[in-house]
Amino acid sequence: MRPSRIKAKLKRNEPVLLPMLHINDPAVFELTSLLGFDGIWLDLEHHSLSMETAARLMRAARIGSSDVLVRPAKGEFMRMGRILEAGAQGIMYPRCDNAEEARAVVTWAKFAPLGKRGIDTSNPDTPYSSMPLDDYIRTANEETFIAIQVEDPGGVANAKAIATLEGVDVIFLGTGDFSILSGVPGQYEHQKVRDAIRTVAEAARLAGKHWGLPVYTVEEARHALEMGARFLWHGIDLMLVKAGLAAIQQQFHALGFSFDNRL
Repeated sequence: MRPSRIKAKLKRNEPVLLPMLHINDPAVFELTSLLGFDGIWLDLEHHSLSMETAARLMRAARIGSSDVLVRPAKGEFMRMGRILEAGAQGIMYPRCDNAEEARAVVTWAKFAPLGKRGIDTSNPDTPYSSMPLDDYIRTANEETFIAIQVEDPGGVANAKAIATLEGVDVIFLGTGDFSILSGVPGQYEHQKVRDAIRTVAEAARLAGKHWGLPVYTVEEARHALEMGARFLWHGIDLMLVKAGLAAIQQQFHALGFSFDNRL
C-alpha cells in the first residue's frame, strides 16, 4: 500500500496543499500528480462520477506522488470502503453534524481494532493481494487519513468533540456552505465565518489535531498558516482552464479577433 504523502507531512507539521479536479480525464490527474502536489481532491458529493470512473482517475494519479482525497456524499459510509479499495489515501467526509457521526466514519474507514471496515485484498490498495494480511491491515490503518468537514453552525459547535476522536486526522471548515447556512452567503470576512474559523482552529489545537479550510488567495493562505492551519485547498481545474482561455481572448482581442462569449 502506498504511504500517504499528506500524513507524513502533517506528522512533520508541514503545510499541505490540494487542488480540486473536476475534469474526468485521467490525463489531468496524471499531470497534477506528476507535478507533485500533496494531494488531489476528487469530489463524489457534488459530481456525477461513477465509482468506475473514479477508480480510473485514481489509477492515473498513482503514476505521480500525489495522494487522492475523495469526498463521498453525507451518509455514504459503505461507499467509503470501495473508495479506499480503489486506491484513495484519504476520505473527506462532508456535512458532519457531531462526534457520533464522525465516529461512524472512522468505523467504516478503519479495520479492527480501530473500526469495522470489511476486507477485500484483490484491489489496488493491497495492492492486488501482494501484502500479508496482517501487514496490510496495520499499514492501511496507519496510512489512511480521515478529514472531517464541518459546514454548518451545529457542526462547528461540535468541533471540539469531533477533533478529539481517535482516527480523525483533520477537521476542515467548509466556509462556502457554512456562510450560506449562516445567512451570509459568500461573505467570508463576516464575523460569523471568522468566529467559526477560530472555533475550529481552537478545537484542533486542544485535541492535538490538524485543521484546514479553503483559501482563495496567497494572502488568505498565509493568514491561515499563521493561525495554525496545515491542510489547505486551493484551485479548481475548470476555473484554471476558464481563466487561461479568457486570458487568450483578452490578448488576441487587441489584434482584432472577436469571440462569441456566452458566459
